[in-house]
Amino acid sequence: MDERSRLCSVWLGSETGILKGVDLDRKQAFNFCNTRTLSREQEVRALCWGDTAESELLVGCSDGTVRTFSTEKGVFTEARSCGDPQEGCFSGLASLRGSAIITCVECGKLRVWREDSSGPVAELDAGSNVCRMRQSPVDQNRVATGGKENGLKLWDLERPEKPVFTAKNLRDDWLDLRRPHWVKDMSFIPDSDKVVTCTGYHQVHVFDPSTPQRRPVLEAEFGEYPLTALSLPAAGDTVVVGNTQGQIALLDLRKGLVRGCLKGLSGGVRALQCHASQPLVASCGLDRFLRIHSLKDRKLQHKVYLKSRLNCLLLASRELQGGRAGGSAEGGAEQEVKEEEDEVWNSMEQVEEEAMKRKATGGGGEEVKRKKGGD
Repeated sequence: MDERSRLCSVWLGSETGILKGVDLDRKQAFNFCNTRTLSREQEVRALCWGDTAESELLVGCSDGTVRTFSTEKGVFTEARSCGDPQEGCFSGLASLRGSAIITCVECGKLRVWREDSSGPVAELDAGSNVCRMRQSPVDQNRVATGGKENGLKLWDLERPEKPVFTAKNLRDDWLDLRRPHWVKDMSFIPDSDKVVTCTGYHQVHVFDPSTPQRRPVLEAEFGEYPLTALSLPAAGDTVVVGNTQGQIALLDLRKGLVRGCLKGLSGGVRALQCHASQPLVASCGLDRFLRIHSLKDRKLQHKVYLKSRLNCLLLASRELQGGRAGGSAEGGAEQEVKEEEDEVWNSMEQVEEEAMKRKATGGGGEEVKRKKGGD
């Protein structure tokens, strides 16, 4: 197990509670779990790195447990209870200065946990129906939250009494009707104070806390279905969004226009992540596939079938190996899926049935028709 975990550059969490690692060099996926104690209560809802060296992986389960997985040893080394399952599943998970953990659940309880304490050392209420909590990559003490009828809020964990920024309600529509909130995901735009969000009403909003305006400084729309996930490439001038119909698009954050779409998905998107240094984006969701597309030509580079519905993914910061040209990658992906299906069929037990013998008749089995009438 030690060698297998070191080969993996992509990590995913499934609905069945399995932590999956993918080696793109060999196009292989590995399961890291104890199948004897596997249950739906251990569904993986959040993943994050436990340290900057990426030697530890934090796994947030739906039963309120945060497990620590060692990528060097290939085993789970620790498990701690970080909440009550009745409060809802994890909507966000992050590490703080190595030894501390930040958790956020759907009911809005955002807590900070330390190894030397049994309870949370800090707690704040981010409001009900929180769909996502994200940590700033620049300042670990700054986090963003948002959800259904719960607008974007920015928090400073050193001063958790009140948010440092609260988004204002959107302007009424042309019928003077209120426009509802439903923040599904957000991300901090690099080299700026701006935050981009996607909503359940197929909208993309950009907020700038450095200005007095608390409404979005940019509004854009994509498609007709709820957006579920987003991620920012390293350049920061575009955003990749995915929706419930398996559609992924690149949007320009300067003009709000769609630059292009990524094809090949057949199920709702649950997680997206752009690589830190390479022009690649990874996606997973209900169709049980991990897909990696190129952001340059928008072609499919890798496609791996993982047998379970996937909730979240995490990329290693090192370069993803095994890159090939887009044209041959699609053919290789189809061949890989075919080999995966063949493996499943070959592993099934063969059932043999005795052949039924036909009764032979005197006329070779042919029926003799009697002619009506007499001589």
